[in-house]
Order: sequence, then structure tokens, then C-alpha cells
Amino acid sequence: MTFTHPDTLLARCLGLAWLAAAAGPVGAEKADRALAMTIESNPCVVDLAKRTHVCTGNVVITQGTLVIRADRVELRETADGYTTALATGTAAKPAQYREKRDGVDEFVEGSAQRIDYDARAATVRFDGQALVKRLRGSTTADEIHGRQIVWNANTEQFSVEGGAPTAANPGGRVRAILAPNPTASGVPASAAPATPALRSTGTLGDRR
Repeated sequence: MTFTHPDTLLARCLGLAWLAAAAGPVGAEKADRALAMTIESNPCVVDLAKRTHVCTGNVVITQGTLVIRADRVELRETADGYTTALATGTAAKPAQYREKRDGVDEFVEGSAQRIDYDARAATVRFDGQALVKRLRGSTTADEIHGRQIVWNANTEQFSVEGGAPTAANPGGRVRAILAPNPTASGVPASAAPATPALRSTGTLGDRR
């Protein structure tokens, strides 16, 4: 991975381009959208007129490889049949999101105090002590921390903002941990995985 200005935080964050030279983009697992959604919780209030489900108490939402866990989840079906979900947790027990990337053996996994999921736009917004990881099997390939992370599964792009200091991130800045590039680590190009990687929008930065 090459950085034009390695001394600046923005340049380091822009290194999250994670581009695969020959591979095209992939999004979230497309088969998930055609599957039934399962809701597990303690109480759950269903309003058929408003097309909403408000569920509390160790809520688990599953749809294929998509899994959302939270203390409270409000599901809403739009007029055109898509689903939005607002999942809320706490600093001690954040809401969680996990979904397989389409066509590759990788998952995007994230947590935050609030997660907004929009199936129609294929976006997930993580707010409050946000953390997003790219996993190869059970191994973390890359991870990023920030106050807010917005992930677009269709374009494989995300934007990140820093925020207030936390125990995990005392500086409160955008912080990324990147897996080494196999071709830059002595691994022959023929042996390097052809997995399409995630892309940054180029709008990364920090708030001090």
C-alpha cells in the first residue's frame, strides 16, 4: 500500500482504499435480500398499519448472512417493500452488525451505540464509538475506529469521522489498522488473494 504523504493522518486514512488491481467491486451478499427475515426478542410490538416492529430485550435479526443484534430494534417496511432498521445499544453493550460480502469468503462486521440499516440504499451508518472490521474467516484483515462510520455495500465505500476520546481510542481520532499487502510482503503475485477490497470515499478525516 502506497501513501503519498505518510506524515498526515488524512493520507494514512486514504490508504484505506484497499483496492484490488484486477478485481471488480462486490457488495453485500445479494442472496440475503430474497430470504425471509427472522426476529427474536422478548417483547415486540407490531403495528400493521404503520408497517413497524418495535422489539426490545436481546434482539436478534437474521436474514441469510445478515445479523443485527441490539437491546432495541425498530424495523420499518417502506411502501416499496424494503426494510429499514434502527438498532440501539449502549457504550457497554453496543449494537452489532455482520454480513457476508457477495462472492468472496469475507464478512463486514461492525458495532456502535446506534446502527441505521437501509436495505434499499444498501447503507449502514454506525454512530457512537463505531468500529468496523473486514474479516477473512475468523481473522481480522482490517479495522477502523471513529465516531461515525457510513458503509455503502453497493459501492463498497465508506466515510469516517473522528469524535470524542474513548478508552479504546484516547485521541478520539479516526484510527485504522490495515492488513499488509501480500505482494509487498514477499508473497508472489500469483499467490496473493484476488479478493476485491473495500474502498474509501476519500472523505476521511478527524475532528479534534
